[in-house]
Amino acid sequence: MPEALPEVSAETPAESVPPVKKDRRVLRAVLRWTAAVVVFAAVGTSAAYGITQMERTDVPGLATEPDGRWEYPTISKPPLPSGSPGPFAEANTAGAHYADLRKLVLPAPKGAKADAALRGEDGWLATKTFLAEYATKYDRETVGQLLTDYGLRHIAAHGWTTPDGTHTRIYLLQFGTAAVADDLVSSELISYNSPVHTARGAEASETYTGFAEDAQVADVTRYSYVESKPYGPEQVRQAYLSAADTVAVVLQSRKGTAEALPFEQTVILQSQLLD
Repeated sequence: MPEALPEVSAETPAESVPPVKKDRRVLRAVLRWTAAVVVFAAVGTSAAYGITQMERTDVPGLATEPDGRWEYPTISKPPLPSGSPGPFAEANTAGAHYADLRKLVLPAPKGAKADAALRGEDGWLATKTFLAEYATKYDRETVGQLLTDYGLRHIAAHGWTTPDGTHTRIYLLQFGTAAVADDLVSSELISYNSPVHTARGAEASETYTGFAEDAQVADVTRYSYVESKPYGPEQVRQAYLSAADTVAVVLQSRKGTAEALPFEQTVILQSQLLD
């Protein structure tokens, strides 16, 4: 069984960044509680993730009734280039992800229809496609200028729609160093209890604190939000993740109510891939 993780409190955007562990050279192969139970097995410089089914009574906080978890295919971290450290290794002072960023984006679950608009060219997405997620011209222009000022290098993305109508978009934005990426998120993109810039379809959002206490990925800072009532035809959930030199933006929208469990599952799995 994986070793127990230290307990953490449900985060708010005002919460301090989790302390950095000194020894990060061993790739973490521990999957914290997720909505889909995933077994992470470390192999050399990469970790293979096997998707298994556990009794729902074995998963903290879940009832025995069907709970809406998605079934993901087997997921593997891409190998690091020979001699390259992991993003949180002590030797990696820049906090760089040396693995192919395009292979660090969470794939679609089984049965989902891929979003062709997010495939990009050779897997790299045009910045304007990401900016289209913001509601107003002001937000798009402001965030676009921020990405230029902070030296955006690449954007990789995946998107899909599941049979229940939930539309998921994940964007990984890579910068020169971990310090730059973290400053962008904490200083420019999030505020105390809501994102600074409004996502399309989410007029008002509030902090989401529904994650289990043991679901925090140690080296990834997470800010999560849910569109507050009353909302329009769709509800939007969103998360910003700061992970070394990369900022992940996760958005989920669904007609009526966007369910919490698939959102938590997606955010945690994406965090694991970036850890």
